[in-house]
Amino acid sequence: MTETPSQLPPPAYRNPSDDERLNGLRTLTHILYALYAVHWLTGGITSLVALIIDYVKRDDVAGTPYADHVEWQIRTFWRTLIGYVVGIALMYAAGLTFTFAPALSIGYPIVFAGVGFPLLGATCVWALYRIIKGWLFLNDNKTLDPQAWF
Repeated sequence: MTETPSQLPPPAYRNPSDDERLNGLRTLTHILYALYAVHWLTGGITSLVALIIDYVKRDDVAGTPYADHVEWQIRTFWRTLIGYVVGIALMYAAGLTFTFAPALSIGYPIVFAGVGFPLLGATCVWALYRIIKGWLFLNDNKTLDPQAWF
């Protein structure tokens, strides 16, 4: 049995404003990755700005290909902040041990600084990796798992 044209479903038409909206969200996501990428040069101010924009735009990107990228950026920020705080706390503890407990300062500052400094370095490398990976996936129109660590 052959189908007549009237029995076929109507063709799907895309609203031009949807394309403009998606292009705008894509551009915004690129800008947010750029803000995260330069956070080392600004003392973290640009990453804080990007985080606020991510939270404000979270509902707007829901259901789009950019939702995973926004979630990826948010998780990268918070996980990086935890790494920075722990690393700096260990470095600070090394200084306090040396200053206020000279008798204990034989090995403890080295241990604290020996863990804190590499942790800060690893956190920086990990954050840079996530920014680059996310930005490349955005450029290639790929989705990513925002809950993944790597």
